[in-house]
Amino acid sequence: MEKPDFDDIYMELAVNLAKRSHCVKRHVGAVLTKDTRIISVGYNGPPAGTHNCDVEFPETGCSKDSKGSCSLAIHAEHNAILYAVKNKTSVEGSSLYVTLSPCIACARIIFTMGITKVMYLKSYAEYKGLAEDEGVDFLRKFGVPTIKYTGNLTNVTHMI
Repeated sequence: MEKPDFDDIYMELAVNLAKRSHCVKRHVGAVLTKDTRIISVGYNGPPAGTHNCDVEFPETGCSKDSKGSCSLAIHAEHNAILYAVKNKTSVEGSSLYVTLSPCIACARIIFTMGITKVMYLKSYAEYKGLAEDEGVDFLRKFGVPTIKYTGNLTNVTHMI
């Protein structure tokens, strides 16, 4: 039996984690790894203890903030980082696997926290209808390899 590549394993997990999202608009999953070990996971949605958008606002989702983004949502990569830090796990030198490339705000956090590699499945810019993937451009500009996943997701039954 051929062993799957770690990139495939982690991206498949990120896709499956995205299915846990309570966001009405988009499901995103993230996995943080270090030295071939998973150190944290996350998916997008409101902070714990607040509204679950798919329950409270099933038709429209939560209200929008001044920039047109979800007012309650914490992005998947941000949730993975926050969970690791909350549990006193260093993310410095880790790799991030995420189903949607980081927005510029998340890219700043990723860089500041010392994450050294980002692999993403789909483009945030394409999803939002933007001309550029600002987060990807930012990370690359400051030396963080940010790679579009091109592997084979064989254990995912449904892509979100």
